[in-house]
Amino acid sequence: MAQALRPNTVGGLFATDGKPHPLQDTLLAVTLVLGITAFVSSMFHNLHLLSSWAGLIGLATGAYGQWISETTRERFGLILGLGAAGVGFFLGMAHGGLFGGVIGG
Repeated sequence: MAQALRPNTVGGLFATDGKPHPLQDTLLAVTLVLGITAFVSSMFHNLHLLSSWAGLIGLATGAYGQWISETTRERFGLILGLGAAGVGFFLGMAHGGLFGGVIGG
């Protein structure tokens, strides 16, 4: 009867411990949306402002989400979002940066 002692982890998509994590789930969703936005917009040279800012904010929310995450599923989604945000941020910086052409030169 060893199987009777194991917790049921098949349940929800985000909370594998059976408890709700609204803050962590929100940070996960925000990080994924910002990461995808930064990654896709970084493919266009004229959208460097969007990609660099979305990537930077996505990196910040993802880092905070990793710090307070409680389950492996949350961490996995955050890593995907952080990777996309990082690629978008660095390509946006290479194409013109955070303020390229708006302030100064």
